[in-house]
Amino acid sequence: MAAVLDTHAAIWYLFRSKELSSAALQAIRQAIDAGNAVYISAISLIEIVYLVEKGRIPAEALQKLNAALSDPASALKVAPVDAIVAEAIQKVSRDIVPDMPDRIIAATAVCLGLPLVTRDHKLQSLHDLGIEMIW
Repeated sequence: MAAVLDTHAAIWYLFRSKELSSAALQAIRQAIDAGNAVYISAISLIEIVYLVEKGRIPAEALQKLNAALSDPASALKVAPVDAIVAEAIQKVSRDIVPDMPDRIIAATAVCLGLPLVTRDHKLQSLHDLGIEMIW
């Protein structure tokens, strides 16, 4: 089954970081092995640029991500932030998840009807969205 990756999960996957849980890595690998896409929200691209600019992550993260996205053989695909995602954001409680990029990522998973790979405890607490949380 395809999946949506939270920003940190995408970075950790690209860097083969031990921060990525075994369940998350297994879900990503299963999606790829089955020929399914692994999505990141367009907001994650923006967030990664911002984190590089702030010096919180290395510029190599953006380079690796861009390389993976431009590789036609890569399973990593960008999910757009569009009107459908904007409407779905209303389903993601601002009281539980105050951070807009995280709300957009959760709304993307809702729109696509796919599991969300995230370590974020706030996102994981969104049981009423009807999507599987993997970590």
